[in-house]
Formats: sequence, structure tokens, C-alpha cells
Amino acid sequence: MPNKDRHFMQMALELAARAAGRTSPNPMVGAVVVRNGQVVGRGYHAKAGTPHAEVHALREAGELARGATMYVTLEPCCHRGRTGPCTEAIIQAGIKRVVMAMTDPNPLVAGKGMQILQDSGLQVECGLMAEEARRLNEFFIKYITTGMPFVALKTAMSLDGKIATAAGESKWITGPEAREYVHRLRDRYDAVLVGIGTVLADNPSLTTRLPEGAGRDPVRVIVDSRARTPVNSRVLTQSSAAPTIIAVLPEAPPERVHVLRQAGAEIITVPGSGGMVDLRNLMRELARREITSLLVEGGARVNGSLVLGNLVDKVYWFIAPLLIGGSAAPSPVGGEGAASLRDALPVEKITWQRFGKDICLEGYVQRRGD
Repeated sequence: MPNKDRHFMQMALELAARAAGRTSPNPMVGAVVVRNGQVVGRGYHAKAGTPHAEVHALREAGELARGATMYVTLEPCCHRGRTGPCTEAIIQAGIKRVVMAMTDPNPLVAGKGMQILQDSGLQVECGLMAEEARRLNEFFIKYITTGMPFVALKTAMSLDGKIATAAGESKWITGPEAREYVHRLRDRYDAVLVGIGTVLADNPSLTTRLPEGAGRDPVRVIVDSRARTPVNSRVLTQSSAAPTIIAVLPEAPPERVHVLRQAGAEIITVPGSGGMVDLRNLMRELARREITSLLVEGGARVNGSLVLGNLVDKVYWFIAPLLIGGSAAPSPVGGEGAASLRDALPVEKITWQRFGKDICLEGYVQRRGD
């Protein structure tokens, strides 16, 4: 049975992944109901506030759920939130065995759902394909356990480590295939962040533009200490259902703050020092707005501040087959940097993909204190 268990759990994981970028602040969850070796019900959580994966799968299975096994990627919830508890639905449906990939890190659940099922006489097993399940919900896990969003840093550089020429030209270091992948990332992340330097230099839209036209725009976050964002910049003028948040210091000129509000921006006042917004405080504020994941597409200054602040969880590092040169040309991460190699942050679990002539390295930052 173990091989069959893995097959059905893989099916549940694939179902869950269909909702990538759509369930925040909830996790992605998939469920499969199996009776006598045959799938009789499938479901996944499509959007916060809608029925959970287990409910969809049980509805499809109907009476065939009685005596069946359910495979679910996350421990069923046992509390009443926007929807009812899934444990109750599972018990009432007559499910005999539940195989879950991992326990729910949410303190409202965290083993309680599993205990309720066991106390009701169900056979419960946990841990099958747990690593795959954790990777699937890395945004949710970071958010629910720390009160901070999952932060990924995306950058594109030449072979010699430059993100622009000395004159500031950066469009385009990577080719169209790599840029399309970035738009697919934007479709998955709750928000995208840049600094005011990027807004002034590149005037980006920070929207999601996919060939099939079905992308979801992330919330746009601009780190702009002095409220210098032009009112005619694309982050404020393009047609998009997603809001633009501008983070400013308390001492930002009130008249500029007023103008930006009038232009439709949401202003967050964040304390800071040295004329810069404190990015850790900003992350907490974004989490309070239920932003669970953040894709950073900033320049060297913002990237350097995030790395120095021990705030980066993951990197998407695009490398183009170009040699730009120039000691004045910027590199991806600015600031003071590590004083010694011992202080450098290791990047682990590295994978890579090729996009046209470019490659992208993806890896997880082993942050100080982890």
C-alpha cells in the first residue's frame, strides 16, 4: 500500500497547486478520496472564504466516502472560521482512514484536528511527502508561524555581476523567456516590492502580463522615504485591481503624502533611521494586511538592506550571457556587505532552470539565527 499511498498523495499535491497565488492568507490544500483503490472524490481549496479541499472531495464522493481513505496535503481544520471545521465533515461522511502530509502550523489547529479524528475512531497517518507539502505552502508556513511574509529576492545580472550599465541602462539584461517567468512569479506572490530608485529610473508597471492573459496583479509596494513617487508614474496610473502601497517615513513632506493619496496610493507611515524606512517594521505591517508573500524586484540598495536585515527567505537569480564591465556599474546587492566570508549568508537547496539564453538559480537563504 505505501506506493499507492504516495501515488494518491502526489495527486492531492497536484490538485492543491492548481490554486497557486489564489488562496492567501490560507494555505493551498488538495484532497483525494479513495475507495477500493479507486478515486471517488477530488477537491482543492480554490480561494479564501470558499469550501476547503476536503469538503469538495467529499461532495464529489457522496455515499462512496463511507469506509474510504482520504489523502490530504494538510491536517484538516477543526475550528470554525469563514467555513466550518473539516474534521466534522470527514467524520460525518464516514471516512475510515485519513493520510495527511503534514500537521497544520496554525496554532488554531496544530495537531488538534488529527486528535479529533483519532478520538472519533478514524485511522490517521501523518508525514507522507511532508517535505513536498512544506515546499508547496512555504508562504503560509512562514506567515502563520512568524507573523512575517515570505520574502523572495529576484534579480537579473550579467555574467560579471552587473544589474545595469554605469549609465543606468538595465532594459533588458535577460531575454523574453526569463521575463515571462518573472510575470508567472508575480501571479503567485501576494505583493511585489521595489524602491523609489527603481520607480524613478525605470517607471515600471509591476503588473502581471502573461501570454494567455489570465494573470493576477500583485499588490505593488514602493519603499519611498520622502514620498517622491511621481503622480504620473505607471504604478499609480495603470489600470489594475491591485492597490499601490507607498511606505514613507513619518517626516515625509505632508504635501507630497497628500498628493499621492489623491492619486490613489495607500500610504503606510513606517519609522526608520538614517533617512530610510525600517524594512522589518514594513514587513510586519504588510503581514497585518494579510500579505503572506513578497517578491522583491528592487535595486542594489533595497536588496542590500533586506539582506543586511536578515529578511530574505529565497532568491531567484537570473544570469544572462553578457559582460557589461565598469567599476561604477551596480551589482545586485549593495550596502556595506559582509565584513568577512564567515558573515556571508549561505544559499542552499539550489535548483536551476534555463530560459532561452539565460539561466535562473533558485535557492533558500540560510538566515542568521536559523
